[in-house]
Amino acid sequence: MIVTADRLNTVAEYYFSRKLREVRQLVADGKPVINMGIGSPDLTPPDSVIDAIKNAMADPGAHQYQSYQGLPDLRKGIASFYKSYFSVDVNPDSEILPLMGSKEGIMHISLAFLNPGDEVLIPNPGYPTYESVTRLVGAIPRFFDLDEAKNWQPDFEKLEASDLSKVKLMWVNYPNMPTGATGSLELFEQLVGFARKHSILLVNDNPYSAVLNYDMRSIFAVSDAKDVALELNSLSKTFNLSGWRVGYVIGKKEFIDAVLTVKSNMDSGMFYGIQKGAIAALQLGWDWFDKQNAVYSKRRGLIWKLADLLGCSYDKNAVGMFVWARLPDDIPDAENFVDKLLYEKHLFVTPGKIFGSNGDRYIRFSLCLPEEKINEALVRINS
Repeated sequence: MIVTADRLNTVAEYYFSRKLREVRQLVADGKPVINMGIGSPDLTPPDSVIDAIKNAMADPGAHQYQSYQGLPDLRKGIASFYKSYFSVDVNPDSEILPLMGSKEGIMHISLAFLNPGDEVLIPNPGYPTYESVTRLVGAIPRFFDLDEAKNWQPDFEKLEASDLSKVKLMWVNYPNMPTGATGSLELFEQLVGFARKHSILLVNDNPYSAVLNYDMRSIFAVSDAKDVALELNSLSKTFNLSGWRVGYVIGKKEFIDAVLTVKSNMDSGMFYGIQKGAIAALQLGWDWFDKQNAVYSKRRGLIWKLADLLGCSYDKNAVGMFVWARLPDDIPDAENFVDKLLYEKHLFVTPGKIFGSNGDRYIRFSLCLPEEKINEALVRINS
């Protein structure tokens, strides 16, 4: 009898993988489901980016294996992007590694730095992949609380009072998903100081930096952060390229080399045309972000109205492509509430509990759907 690896017993199928099957079945049954749960941009990339990938098809070597480290011009483009928008200097030759999406980077970093039994600090609420990858590599998740009263920032006193002797890595994510909270320079300085004090590798997952956010900040705004930190970023949300799978990790050469050792054994380089399109995207100016954010701002205003109708509260200072909303106190269970919306109103939103126990009283709305769909959702709630 052939059995699966024990590691599969430590994780479950990703919530959206399972739930979207249910949503697709409802649609197949003729139900007009409006999907407000997934952060997959519905807007298109700019024409210049599409033209770049098209034109690349005829380049010599375009269809061959590519460098594990990506095209030099792609790394230079990332470095220029960070200089322009984050005021951070990065060496394109040694401190940048392109990835097939930043989600890939979570696995690569974990494989590069974690041994079985090492402990990992994971935010609660936070991106579920941090926990699942930690378990898959045999490490141990240690959750640290984020709560609304502290603007979704770590309680450093509580962390310092705990046993950190086995902690090897710490995941943080600012601008935060799912809450939309931003990270101040003071917070980043505290995080870097904490990581340095306890010899912890700090990883800031930063894919939402440009969405409804004009104060783009990197962990490397802290002068000595490269000694203890890595930063993941992505073109998925910033340039509507989620299906292209283009991300990158930034950090000092020794850390990047460790991640490259893993990556080079797991793929054969990113498709040339996608890299050329990414280079074109990284050259876009503020007018691109202004245009994007004008669309998202209108959608967010409508989502706020929807949240009001449902009796939810939310933070108007939050950024990113979601609205994180607290349920009224008289609603005891977010998942039941979400299922009721799905089956009675044919609206799918995300229950906050999938991001951790501290998300249990919340739901998350995506901004990745046209205004007319959100208006239709408003009509359904009012009916």
